[in-house]
Amino acid sequence: MTSITEKATTLLGLHRPGDPVILPTVWDAWSADLAQQAGFPALTVGSHPVANSLGKADNEGMAFGELMIRVAQITSAVDLPISVDIESGYGLDPDTLINGLVEVGAVGLNIEDTVHREGGRLRAAQEHADLVGALRRSADAAGVHIVINARTDLFLRQIGDEADRVQRAIARLTLAAEAGADALYPVGFHTDEVQRQLTAALPLPVNAIADPAGGDRDHLAALGVGRVSFGPLLQNALSVRAAEMFSRWR
Repeated sequence: MTSITEKATTLLGLHRPGDPVILPTVWDAWSADLAQQAGFPALTVGSHPVANSLGKADNEGMAFGELMIRVAQITSAVDLPISVDIESGYGLDPDTLINGLVEVGAVGLNIEDTVHREGGRLRAAQEHADLVGALRRSADAAGVHIVINARTDLFLRQIGDEADRVQRAIARLTLAAEAGADALYPVGFHTDEVQRQLTAALPLPVNAIADPAGGDRDHLAALGVGRVSFGPLLQNALSVRAAEMFSRWR
């Protein structure tokens, strides 16, 4: 069994702009094992699909403890580096979040700037960077280089004027990079022009979301992307296929 520190080092090293790591977004031991058998080197656990599998709502409709139970099941089933979407932090302090992840064997996290427990407000840019910095310090204290993927929802929620949204996202994520992030996630489906602007201007590997049924790794690589995840889209695609099969038996 690979040690947690080795897994953290491996995950960090997989982030290469122009040669992106593909992190299938899984939600339970079965989906994780399926991705491991397919040959992927690391995985990410998505909050949305996990919540769906528990019958809970996305946007922190489940508790952090419920998520950690599921992550523990995943890390027991596969010997791969695992990153976890911890949404906006569940209202918990950084030490609790980091220690919870380390305890279940996770070596990465995705942190959003939408505060779901406070009416969905967007954290101020420096506020989000300060949280990233606090998470980095907690990870250092725990002795594991947790790979921090700092996310902004500016594009997803179409916040503010579109004319300067790219520039605002770059400024926001640059602060997160300076605070200790390892990867940056301007979540949303972007035009090639916008994706190139983001990967060219941001100082760390950029995470892009992709549709596993229709996306193209080489295309995202050519745009300079360093990390690809699927969000809830893998689970959605499997749901569509299951519905097609079920319809034959009604």
